[in-house]
Amino acid sequence: MKILYEAKATVQGGRNGHVRSDDGLIDLQLAVPKSMGGPGGEKSNPEQLFASGYAACFDGALNYIAGTKKIKISGSQVTAKVGIGAIEPVGFGLKVTLEISIPWIDRELGWELVKETHKFCPYSNAIRGNVDVDLVLL
Repeated sequence: MKILYEAKATVQGGRNGHVRSDDGLIDLQLAVPKSMGGPGGEKSNPEQLFASGYAACFDGALNYIAGTKKIKISGSQVTAKVGIGAIEPVGFGLKVTLEISIPWIDRELGWELVKETHKFCPYSNAIRGNVDVDLVLL
């Protein structure tokens, strides 16, 4: 694979630490959510960062796929819900739900675009077979 762009971020202190991208655009304190026994508060966590990236990537891929088919879409929106939980026998896993809104497009065409986007999106390809992803067309 020919790399077109590479992001770089460094974390010190794990889930209760600090993350900073090499360009300084991301510069955040992290905290384990209260629901997982951490302090929570006004700090981010890896699941929020992953949800943000996946939603942005999927929406961009959706617009790209629509464009290749000469279909005009406007105002599409993707919400990613990323859950974390224990898996057996040991460890943790993720579950993702993508809620996709494509205004002014009929459902059949919308599903066609969503399914094709899921095959194309780099995030979908990265986790396929390892993370359950539910696609919901709103």
